[in-house]
Amino acid sequence: MRQFYDTFTTPLGDFSVALNATGAVIATAFGGLPDLRDRFAADEIIRDAVRTAAVRLEIDEYFSGQRRSFTIKLSPSGTPFQQSVWRMLQRIPFGESRSYGELAAGLGNPGAARAIGRANATNPICLIIPCHRVIGGDGSLTGYAFGEDIKRWLLAHENSSLPVHT
Repeated sequence: MRQFYDTFTTPLGDFSVALNATGAVIATAFGGLPDLRDRFAADEIIRDAVRTAAVRLEIDEYFSGQRRSFTIKLSPSGTPFQQSVWRMLQRIPFGESRSYGELAAGLGNPGAARAIGRANATNPICLIIPCHRVIGGDGSLTGYAFGEDIKRWLLAHENSSLPVHT
């Protein structure tokens, strides 16, 4: 199946996005094509800045402080449980965070915090599906696929009460 991608510069370095043939986002990554390829399977991927222009515009608007939510079509590949977690992540408002336990309770399964953590870690569409907004129950940043410094920067960007570190 043919898919399309582009890599462009953000305040946090290179950012890559991949789209399926219908134009829906299937993966994103901080970094270049090798980082992106680790997040989805593709038989053929073609660089196409025109097809990815709408996504790039929304990402640029996010980083410039003009966008708090994304409107682009998404098509992440995952299990029904992962999909339910990723939908819940999309409901965390800009500037807010949730703990794994809060997400588990929101799904009606308070004992599922670790499973939520695994689903969060496998989110193929970082930033747009805001897995960076999930923190530990004690307020700690916990893990992030692209490093704690990027997670801290994103949270600070969305909430000026946190210091920005890059």
